[in-house]
Amino acid sequence: MCTSKVLEKIDELNEEYIGVWESFCNIESPTADKNAVDEASEYILSFARKMGWEITENTQAVSGNAYCITMNADSKEKPVCLSGHVDTVHPKGDFGYPPVRIDREAGKIYGPGVEDCKGGIVSALLAMTALAECGYTERPVKLILQSDEEISSISSGKKTIEFMRDCSLDAVAFLNCEGHSKGKLVVVRKGIIRFVLDIKGVAVHSCNCYDGKSAILEAAHKIIELEKWKDRNGITCNCGIINGGTTPNTVAELCSVVADIRYATEEQLDEVKKRVAEIAETSYIGGTSCTLSIKSERICMEKNERNMNLLEAIRKIFAKYGIDDVEAGGSNGGSDAAWMSYYGIPTVDSIGTHGGSIHSKNEYACIDSLAKSAKMIASIICDI
Repeated sequence: MCTSKVLEKIDELNEEYIGVWESFCNIESPTADKNAVDEASEYILSFARKMGWEITENTQAVSGNAYCITMNADSKEKPVCLSGHVDTVHPKGDFGYPPVRIDREAGKIYGPGVEDCKGGIVSALLAMTALAECGYTERPVKLILQSDEEISSISSGKKTIEFMRDCSLDAVAFLNCEGHSKGKLVVVRKGIIRFVLDIKGVAVHSCNCYDGKSAILEAAHKIIELEKWKDRNGITCNCGIINGGTTPNTVAELCSVVADIRYATEEQLDEVKKRVAEIAETSYIGGTSCTLSIKSERICMEKNERNMNLLEAIRKIFAKYGIDDVEAGGSNGGSDAAWMSYYGIPTVDSIGTHGGSIHSKNEYACIDSLAKSAKMIASIICDI
């Protein structure tokens, strides 16, 4: 197998797959809209069917269905697994119509999911197509389409994560196609845990506020304590949602706070759980109570020898083919790659397209990053 020919084939196919990128992202697929997510997945599955690749479906009742597309399914070698999530955070219509806009002069494509994470899925598909057209048959190559990543797989009850794990346990490498930061592949990610603090006070008319116990005031004290976590490389907290009170002339009986807390290690998670429980149990103004619950969890991706060895192997492959070098990178955002690493699968993350302003109406990706990402993926598959 001549890897150089595959990289040349990617250049030949690139313009066609820029069009695929545009069409795919024009199918808006917010996580909560199962039909929309399934429609977007079906667009990618149509390519797999044309290529004769095997498709395994993980049917879900609430979230979109997850899929595993396998090229060279008959090979007895260990697979290389690629993954990206089809769901996006943007409500339909946020980007206008059509949602995607291409600015050739600026070299950018704008739209929902162009970087996070549909761009990475298209780069993986481009790499697989180039490999197939060049006759690659050595290893199975799996492309896993995740459907509820943006909400930490709550809607599937983590069933989509279990599906990803089951498809990947024997993989020689798991490459997650989240957006790429130039010069880095991610091997460390923070975990995320979201707490809900439901606070109960004592309601009275505001003219007698001194006799009441304001749940809002109690929430304010708890928020100040929680927000003290601001370590860029460690624990952070953002209390992003607060709901409480009924009318301006009533001391609030109820108030609810949602805290997004991020941590770098399992040890820090233990610290977080202990301290949040203490804050919840403490009544700072007296006479209030608080019920604490966990809204969602996403584990951290800690640095380990297995992933670092994979990264070093990748660096040697890139050097061999003149692909830009990469170093170990980290991210404060969560990712499904953390789960695959946790299950003992050699994993690197963020090998998809390069861009910025994700989760906003200005989300974009650099057009030339599609082929660059595909070449990184294809070279790894050929030489790992």
